[in-house]
Amino acid sequence: MKSLLRVKTVILSDVHLGTRDCKILEVNHFLRHVRCQRLILNGDIIDGWQLQRSGNWTKAHTRFIRIVLKMLEKRNTEVIYLRGNHDDILSSFLPLEFEALQIVEEYVHEGILRPYLVLHGDVFDTVTKNFAWLAHLGDFGYTMLLKLNRFYNVWRAWRGKEYWSLSRAIKARVKTAVNHISKFEEHIAELAQSKGCTGVLCGHIHTPADKYIGEVHYMNSGDWVESLTAIVEHEDGRMELISFASFLEKFPFPQEDIPHFDENPLAG
Repeated sequence: MKSLLRVKTVILSDVHLGTRDCKILEVNHFLRHVRCQRLILNGDIIDGWQLQRSGNWTKAHTRFIRIVLKMLEKRNTEVIYLRGNHDDILSSFLPLEFEALQIVEEYVHEGILRPYLVLHGDVFDTVTKNFAWLAHLGDFGYTMLLKLNRFYNVWRAWRGKEYWSLSRAIKARVKTAVNHISKFEEHIAELAQSKGCTGVLCGHIHTPADKYIGEVHYMNSGDWVESLTAIVEHEDGRMELISFASFLEKFPFPQEDIPHFDENPLAG
């Protein structure tokens, strides 16, 4: 019998299906080995921006959709999908509800220990909200940086070194980026309190976090482009930020499914 992680709730964000840098094999492996009562997909699951420009949709990306549908149909999993900025085309149709599937702008998760406000978080990104053209330009620059990152890590692998994220390192060292993240976290914690919640679950900035901001339990689920992280709620109500690296220690890839570096990192 397949070994499984059994939890009450799973929260994923920023999968960016339709992009070359989506770690699709990893996120599919994660979902196949999880059983939960509720799956919260917290924005930017499908990257509409990239799909409009060119996109890189593969069979593995379709498999992600099928896994989620299987969770809905055969595993009695409730699915909450929150729109992000990269899938903002959904904004015109919200809210929508189809039996156990809800597509919403924000959501209150009534945890055992505290209520959590769940939202993607782009509402606090001034560039995304007010300067769409600049946000698209920044997204293009980030895509180019990720392409350079692929090339750099092929070279590192050839040298026998482990994966290292160039783009994450730059973000961690640039003062304006650090300040932006700090303000984002503070604003989103304040919003949670204003809505009577003492916890908040978000994504958007691709920076996983599990900490307290005042009395608010702030958690960011990270992404499946670089950090490869998710949030799970255990049966006792405890919320945990888990990394794919630690997940693999208990639920390893079958040998034939182990991802390999792209031999042509600048393609696509």
